Amino acid sequence: MQSGVQAQVPVLYVADADTARRFYETFGYTETRGGGDHGSRWSYLQCGELTLLLAAVTPRLVTVELPLLIYLYVEDLAATTERLTAAGHAVERAGYPEHAPGGECRVTDPDGNVVLFGQRRAVPEQARVPESGSEARFSLIREAAEAVGRRGGAPTRCQIGGPRGESCPEPAEVKLADSWGDTVWGCMAHADETLLNARGAFLANEDGMGLGQFLRARQGGSSAAAAR
Repeated sequence: MQSGVQAQVPVLYVADADTARRFYETFGYTETRGGGDHGSRWSYLQCGELTLLLAAVTPRLVTVELPLLIYLYVEDLAATTERLTAAGHAVERAGYPEHAPGGECRVTDPDGNVVLFGQRRAVPEQARVPESGSEARFSLIREAAEAVGRRGGAPTRCQIGGPRGESCPEPAEVKLADSWGDTVWGCMAHADETLLNARGAFLANEDGMGLGQFLRARQGGSSAAAAR
């Protein structure tokens, strides 16, 4: 019998473990144990069978800013939103995507990490909270689709397709990429699904200020210097 992974523990590096712990307690986590030594502090949080490790180290690590660091599914989106709001955290609504028919929201933790949380249990159409103004702007996938729409150039149809290989008739609105250089265009629904399930996938920037332009400008500068 082949052995495999028995548990998985996400680790978040934070500036202050106690401040971060209080934030994640609003999602239902509780500290099961904690400690520290030589200027470092750690806290194990538990919610049911799920574990989250908070680590504060000195000197603080330099972390890369990401559009999304962690995604949480919650039992009651409205109750979670109320707890976060009562604790002074601004919560924005992201609508009702296919992977979270009960609604999806975004919040930023005390260290600036973006946390999206959604509800798998669907809610009736009449109970849905409409998006408006600032609530609509933070949907990263929607923003990317709007930017692509303004520039044009996307393929006609979604290239991702369904889970069994079936083609998708929806228009391609979002470009995804990964660190290995693969890219694909997809509709908003399938882009949502891919970002959640494909390891290393991220929204590809189509603003024309990428590596190619940088290298062309750099090589052009070298040619000009050589000519002199």
